[in-house]
Amino acid sequence: MSRPRIAEDTGMTATDGFSARHTLTATAPFDFDASLRFVSRFSPTSGEQHIEDGVLTKALRAGGATVLVRVSATGSGGGVAVEMRCDGQLSAAVAAATLDRVGFYLSLDDDLTKFYSTAAGDAAFHPVTHRLRGYHQVKFSSPWENVAWAILAQRCPMAVAARAKAALTEACGHVAEWAGRTYGAFPDAAQLATCTPADLVSCLGNERKAAYLLGSAQRWLTLSEDELRHGPYEQVRERLLGLPGIGPWSSTFVLIRGLGRMEQAPPDKELLRAAARVYGIDIDAEGLARLATRYGPWQGYWAHYLRAGG
Repeated sequence: MSRPRIAEDTGMTATDGFSARHTLTATAPFDFDASLRFVSRFSPTSGEQHIEDGVLTKALRAGGATVLVRVSATGSGGGVAVEMRCDGQLSAAVAAATLDRVGFYLSLDDDLTKFYSTAAGDAAFHPVTHRLRGYHQVKFSSPWENVAWAILAQRCPMAVAARAKAALTEACGHVAEWAGRTYGAFPDAAQLATCTPADLVSCLGNERKAAYLLGSAQRWLTLSEDELRHGPYEQVRERLLGLPGIGPWSSTFVLIRGLGRMEQAPPDKELLRAAARVYGIDIDAEGLARLATRYGPWQGYWAHYLRAGG
């Protein structure tokens, strides 16, 4: 099917862009190899990045620009080195926005000390934290991308959602090239908010999801990401529930995987199965809530570790 070009191609190549290298520190303990292992098997972004010799290469949108980033562990193991390339000169504003995006994507500032100390007293769960020690949650590249994925993945196989996501990225033309590979950056809400319903239906093949995506993109522009990251949990949840196509499960999904809000761990079938494997007992939603309570504000990390390593 011929797809519309939603916006002018803003692609770049590694040869004509300005390159910059910066170091981002991480709150110890931090294991970038654990981050890479998670990224390599995270289905919603499969094929969107490349991992080789301990270096993660991907394209993302930051500060209204498409930026190619190459991320690797620092020699000291205390953080990551980030190389950035952009079409034309990389402005200070875009560089700062990119570094913020990468640091948040890798959850570098998360202090897991109390989470690990609590897990030390949980005989069944402690082996999981031992295996994953130093793993900071890898989020979606942006919370908006997580919102879009939550809409695209509703009531359809993962492969179908992945094709729809790829179609949107291709149509928007935000691409970068490095070493013979092409990387696409998922479009900003601002870009999708200006699309016509017909544009989105052509990419998605689904009128309902196209309407949800367009409505959510337009409403997302009225929100502050900083307030979503740091505002009162229930207030943020209500903001997310106000987005078309985002219900209770999706709002929780975005709270954790897009915004790093780890205060709660509402049950779902996958989490219940993971908890049953780790604790060796049949667990219902009520039992899961009792287990999670001991982790207080780290319930989301407990749930994420159960899924990732349980």
